[in-house]
Amino acid sequence: MTFLLSDEQRAFAASVRELLAKSDVPAVATDWAAGRPESGRALWTRLAELGVTGLAIDEDHGGLAADPVDLVVAFEELGRAAVPGPLIESIAVLPTLLAGAELAADWLPKLAEGAALATLALPPHLPHALDADTAELCLLVEGGHLHTTETVGAPKESVDPTRRLVAVRAAEDLGAIDASRAFDTGVLACAAELLGAGHALLAAAVEHAGNRRQFGRPIGKFQAVKHQLANALVGLELSRPLVYGAAIALREESATVARDVSAAKVACADAADAAARAALQVHGALGYTRECAVAAFLLRVRALRSAWGTAAFHRARVMKALV
Repeated sequence: MTFLLSDEQRAFAASVRELLAKSDVPAVATDWAAGRPESGRALWTRLAELGVTGLAIDEDHGGLAADPVDLVVAFEELGRAAVPGPLIESIAVLPTLLAGAELAADWLPKLAEGAALATLALPPHLPHALDADTAELCLLVEGGHLHTTETVGAPKESVDPTRRLVAVRAAEDLGAIDASRAFDTGVLACAAELLGAGHALLAAAVEHAGNRRQFGRPIGKFQAVKHQLANALVGLELSRPLVYGAAIALREESATVARDVSAAKVACADAADAAARAALQVHGALGYTRECAVAAFLLRVRALRSAWGTAAFHRARVMKALV
């Protein structure tokens, strides 16, 4: 089967990329990590104007009721820019989780228009609620039930300083809920974000390899560097069909959704990690410094590798489906 993005989807990706390129996302991320969310909320509003925050929300609640493929398109661009905040939770997961729930009428319009952020904890794969100290809505899925939450203690440190992890406990029980589709949507969005981050790392490495000179020539001319960057590109490009295949499976409610989103997450995490290692080696010690953009992406990839299920969990899901 041949799969191509539509002209509208490519234009949407270009619009999101252009917006993020003009938004000084590194400065936004620095503010977010320091507990100053104002610039991040302003960026969130601009993303809402493009329809990003309403992609997974139905039209009755002010959203676009978009295809999961559109969600992947958006999250690849968000990952390419390393946008901070509870992106997966607020844009992909909570709209899916709340569809048909009593909270939908109150919260989905606010999420669609970018007036509110939402997050959740979904143990064991998501034991803490990301940015619960900033989000207006925080929920917990535990024991097959949906709960409002209470914060427990101060936010915990993450390897990525823009990610504040907050321990929460159940407050009001909102009733039984099946969170399987919401979880799979979160895994898919995480895979797409990793894919975008991997491409950003590779692009930074290629640019640096073309500018840095050793022995009178750019280091990108050396075969060892070429091979390393080529291998990183191959890994990223081979993982891309898995992401879009999983999006199509999710759209069609295929029986293979769990297998497909897990395969996409494993492939994208491995490919992004390989791109991160290549970028770090090309940049040398410079890649560790805060002044180098590569450092932020290295930390984001490291954090997302274990978010929304570890590699061991997702490999086991794929194995179970195959066996």
